[in-house]
Amino acid sequence: MTNHFHLLLRPRKTLLAPFMGRLLTGYALYFNLRHNHTGHLYQNRYKSLVCEEDAYLLELVRYIHLNPLRADLVVDLAALDCYAWSGHSVIMGKSALKGQSAEEVLSLFSNEMREARKRYRLFIEDGIPQGKREDLGSRRRLTRELLDAKNGEPFDQRILGSGEFVRELKKRRELVEKLPRSLEIKEIIARVCDHLRLDPEELRLNTKASRITNARSVICFLAVRVIGHNGVDVGKQVNLRRAGVSVAADRGEILVEDDPSMKALLDK
Repeated sequence: MTNHFHLLLRPRKTLLAPFMGRLLTGYALYFNLRHNHTGHLYQNRYKSLVCEEDAYLLELVRYIHLNPLRADLVVDLAALDCYAWSGHSVIMGKSALKGQSAEEVLSLFSNEMREARKRYRLFIEDGIPQGKREDLGSRRRLTRELLDAKNGEPFDQRILGSGEFVRELKKRRELVEKLPRSLEIKEIIARVCDHLRLDPEELRLNTKASRITNARSVICFLAVRVIGHNGVDVGKQVNLRRAGVSVAADRGEILVEDDPSMKALLDK
């Protein structure tokens, strides 16, 4: 776009705020040096929304990728296919952009690349008559907040998702606020094992003993879902494969929520 841009990001270990700070500051310095410009390049701080992946991911992909067409920066969908300043051209295989997960989006349409691109493009084309999606904009979200408040359904303008998704995020935020952002995997393991009176080396054993399974589950939940560590890295420390880490994290969330002694662990 001529005066703003959209990014659809999935934060991992790096928090969104410092990432955006480096991105915006770095580009502003580059732009000012290249164009002999002084002063601020961006008028306002970035705005962010949390998206419920299952319900809104593809809708946001379509909304963002159709922006150049809605703004008359390209004349039609064929031109958009080759438009270098949109991630749509990357998904269509017309350009390359390091870091964009084009395959992840295409896999939602088909496991075969050619068929996936065909279905994806039809999905994008179907969105053209929709025009500007007010339900993805702040004004409609504010209206919905008022309606949901009357119905007792939780809502937050910063979150694009269902009431249950809002509840889950707010619950998880309470946990995040109780743990240091810089907590390393080994420190999380040490806290959990100390709390459960377990030797950390026991986590590496090939056993399904309940006390070790519970420890692994709590560690996976806190390390991956709350702090944001990589699941593969956590799995190496607790003798679990990546898929096992995900299952353990689901179980760990239940343990932390239901067991008061586990909640007390977060206050250390």
